[in-house]
Amino acid sequence: MKHLIDPMDLSVEEIDDILALAQDIIADHDKYREVCKGKKLATLFFEPSTRTRLSFEAAMMELGGNVLGFSSADSSSAAKGESVGDTVRVVGCYADIIAMRHPKEGAPMRAAMVSPVPIINAGDGGHNHPTQTLTDLLTIQREKGRLNDFTIGVCGDLKFGRTVHSLIKALSRYEGIRFILISPNELKVPDYIITEIFEKHNIEYREVTSMEEVMPELDILYMTRVQRERFFNEADYVRLKDTYILDKNKLKDAKEDLSILHPLPRVNEISVSVDDDPRACYFRQALNGKYVRMALIMRLLGVNV
Repeated sequence: MKHLIDPMDLSVEEIDDILALAQDIIADHDKYREVCKGKKLATLFFEPSTRTRLSFEAAMMELGGNVLGFSSADSSSAAKGESVGDTVRVVGCYADIIAMRHPKEGAPMRAAMVSPVPIINAGDGGHNHPTQTLTDLLTIQREKGRLNDFTIGVCGDLKFGRTVHSLIKALSRYEGIRFILISPNELKVPDYIITEIFEKHNIEYREVTSMEEVMPELDILYMTRVQRERFFNEADYVRLKDTYILDKNKLKDAKEDLSILHPLPRVNEISVSVDDDPRACYFRQALNGKYVRMALIMRLLGVNV
């Protein structure tokens, strides 16, 4: 039985296989409509979510399966003090696979240690978000036609942004990726990203505070929001939340084939005026999330066509 807790749990070959399956689902959706008939997905979301939870549910339903679960800790026995381990042991009696989001880093790993069914980490604190990473990789592949040889700017909250940490880990295994890390000093990537990924694997990177100065270099711009829920100090959040706002003026020197990604939800870090720009990929990215989760569910359940 395999779980997905960290993007590094998957080999490059496994990632490529999941992306290829997702591409085939997009090309021939009808072929996959009943492949998970009789299977059940439990969505255990101890933290609020819109896209991730609904895309998991839509994915399972479009594969012909069923969904059960909860969308907040308050509506589960966690409110009574039940442990994550006990919750998972019980839910594993009712479902074939579990997608779990939790505010505490490491909670999905703890769940995987006792779960009788596969666990998918749907986000744990500021740590990892591997299915968003698969979504991002599928989007890059569909927009660029490749997963190598490009410059990606990652902008915003790089300290607490679990989507950023997961994406950097995954892309670090592909050839010719150059990272430009755009953030205020207070929200720079954690030191372990620098030492264990960039320096250890001799990956080209640089840290800057200005989006405009590097815009002409970028093939991909990955925007993130400053996350209020990760801050202990409201004053720090208010001071930093509007540090980077992408608008049409900031795109004037960007490449014509720039791809703009965002894991969503956005607050105001991308102006709505950018939405109609053909380089804006973030709503296509959200749709890709459903297809890649369909592929992942199939692989973890051992379902084939």
